[in-house]
Amino acid sequence: MNIFFSVGEPSGDQHAAHLMQELKARRPDLRFCGFGGPQMEQAGLDSLFRLTNLAVMGFFKVIPLLFKFYRIVKQAERYFDDHKPDAVILVDFPGFNWWIARKAKARGIPVFYFLPPQLWAWGSWRVERVRKFVDHVITALPFERDWYEKRGIRVDYVGHPFFDEIGNHVLDDRFVSLWRNRRSHTIAVLPGSRSQEVSRCWPLMIQVLKKLHARHPQATFIVACYRDSHRRRCLQQLLIEAPTIPVQFFVGKTPEIIEAADCALMVSGSVSLELMARKTPAVVLYRVSRVTGILGDLFLQCPFITLPNLIAGREVMPEFLSVGNPGNVITSITDVLDRWIRLPEERQRATNDLLDASEGFIDGGAIQKCAGIILEKLPMTASSAAGDTSAKAA
Repeated sequence: MNIFFSVGEPSGDQHAAHLMQELKARRPDLRFCGFGGPQMEQAGLDSLFRLTNLAVMGFFKVIPLLFKFYRIVKQAERYFDDHKPDAVILVDFPGFNWWIARKAKARGIPVFYFLPPQLWAWGSWRVERVRKFVDHVITALPFERDWYEKRGIRVDYVGHPFFDEIGNHVLDDRFVSLWRNRRSHTIAVLPGSRSQEVSRCWPLMIQVLKKLHARHPQATFIVACYRDSHRRRCLQQLLIEAPTIPVQFFVGKTPEIIEAADCALMVSGSVSLELMARKTPAVVLYRVSRVTGILGDLFLQCPFITLPNLIAGREVMPEFLSVGNPGNVITSITDVLDRWIRLPEERQRATNDLLDASEGFIDGGAIQKCAGIILEKLPMTASSAAGDTSAKAA
């Protein structure tokens, strides 16, 4: 049995790799092919293209890549014609994955969408695409299940795979103790997993660090970089703009850094769930172009973007959108972090908010549940698709 994956985000690469491992453990005869990233390749993906290299955000960032995306879609189309996989599993990355779903559905291939796009927050009219091109949605958020069910979409809720990964990760206790037991405060900085995010947000983060350092000279900043190329870029820029600030950079230590820190400054992303699970107060930064900001104002249907805020239904992680001149946002972020550093009771209040938000939500087993759903539904869905094809031929 051959399953085709299409995954374009670094976090999706991680989740899909674990899903592949779980599927393989249950069905050793399974083969995996398609588009993904390095972790999926290590888990056994026969990669047709490393799609995570093209993870970008924003209208004007996508335009130069349109022809490349078109060629990759055509590559998938040829593969479907030549090999016809038994199923297609999509993970996030909606702008591209709608086309993969469309091409697969046209050929009678069952389509599963794991971690679907946040249609309830923006572009709810796009649910018609789900109805037309997706056989089954597998969601990580409980309110998403209700949202899809009300619109007649077949959906299962499994929980978020981040909590599996948090539970399975063995922390480097020595590293955590080294930073947690310091007399000074430790602030975690997470500049994002996409190169575009790092380029856009790290300069603002440096300005926040400069202001915080002026108020708290003994505080230490530890930066969790996703790639070594990000670490080099961040270090180079820091040495130019703020060479005297005590900053340490690490790659592959994100869980330990979150666990050790008193509080954090982060770029928006699903890593916010790990901060919630580890009860580390965090301020969330977005930096977008003016055009993207205007489009967000026009189409965003939900006041919260950060997942813990959505789960709680209120702002448990202060979030700041920067469009144009970032001065006010830099000042506001600095003030929040300064308050958490100066006032232990304020930091504890933020920690308690995360604890309340996580109650009843942080459950493990999402990957196992997802694998079980796919394997349970696949034979029935595949035979149904084959029957539809035969009926059309007749």
